[in-house]
Amino acid sequence: MARSSRWSRRWSWPIAVGLPEYRTGVQIAMLVGIIGLYLWPWLADRYGRRNLLAINIAMFSLMMPLVAFAPSWGFFVAAYAMCRFALNGEWAIGSMLVAETWPARLRGRIVCADRAAWGVGAALAGTITAFVVGGWGWRAAFILPGVVALLAIYVRLLCPESPYWVRTIDRKRRIRDQQARGARLSEDDGAWIGKAEKVGIRQLFLPDMRRNTALATFVATTNLIAFSTVGLWMPLFLKEAHGWTAAEYGSFYIAWGLVGVLGIAGAGWIIDRFGRRLGFLLMLLEGALFLTLWVYADSKPMLWTYGLLWSIGFLGVWGPATTYTTEIYPTRIRGVGNGFSWAVAFFIGYVLWPFVAVWLREGTGSFAAAFLLIPVVMLLQGAVVWFWSPENAGKELDGIHV
Repeated sequence: MARSSRWSRRWSWPIAVGLPEYRTGVQIAMLVGIIGLYLWPWLADRYGRRNLLAINIAMFSLMMPLVAFAPSWGFFVAAYAMCRFALNGEWAIGSMLVAETWPARLRGRIVCADRAAWGVGAALAGTITAFVVGGWGWRAAFILPGVVALLAIYVRLLCPESPYWVRTIDRKRRIRDQQARGARLSEDDGAWIGKAEKVGIRQLFLPDMRRNTALATFVATTNLIAFSTVGLWMPLFLKEAHGWTAAEYGSFYIAWGLVGVLGIAGAGWIIDRFGRRLGFLLMLLEGALFLTLWVYADSKPMLWTYGLLWSIGFLGVWGPATTYTTEIYPTRIRGVGNGFSWAVAFFIGYVLWPFVAVWLREGTGSFAAAFLLIPVVMLLQGAVVWFWSPENAGKELDGIHV
């Protein structure tokens, strides 16, 4: 144990980072990450899902050790910002590749299974917090994820390219060849290429896409507002309000993430069997109810019970959400559409919303008020999805849009 203590002292900064500095550093990193959130999916529309996903995984995995060896807070923020730049693209590219590879009847379940892997990662993160950080320091925790880079080899060599993307590129080439020869285009091809040749972000605001762009961006934004509050402030909330240690929080986070896996997997079955809108509503109502009870809980058993229960709906809704934003855009702009919606969401949720959360905490002395806003946001999202969103369960992606 003495050896671990010496390691921790050697790898620690002599000056603690205050809450405002921490908030600002996170905001800077997230702001840089937003560029990657838009850029990676945009590139995937041009050069393919598989290649960009492999590069993306390799880049963010190999960036993590740089964060670990940061000699100062400024260097840490810069390295972490570059890590976020690479990491953020995985969400959109991974969901697109999965959705465009599996049949329509299983699309919801498979996309949700892909998102459910996050819960396993969250549990591993909790394990690192509980057992690695305490003994070896936070830097050791950033070295371990470097092994994820090995997945890039698998993705590049063994994963198939999206057949939807391949057909889209083939259609563009065929139409351009016809135009070059002076051949007459069919009405469908003429209308399609008229859209496809426009700048990607402009296509998002064509008359037939404005509503979908607004809905996808709203769903992404409300999800990120809720998730950023939990992701950034739950450890501090439990420490300040209930005196939890890092080890106690780590143990809770392991269980919270693993139970969330069940929620996401269950949501996938629901949205394929009974529809996207019902899956959204059930997850949001469940999460909002038990999160409210959790905020008011005053004993450790109740915090654990309600905490694990609200993770089912709170994390479960990420399956329908990523399926939703994948399906709502046509293949020709699925990357740029997802990139735009999630980039706007990250800017609002991780750059602007922390000001609101910290302001509420400083005004009330607790993060409880910020956490109580989450159920309100979740219920608002549920109402919009239920009353105004299209139902795309079981439909082929080319049958939803052209």
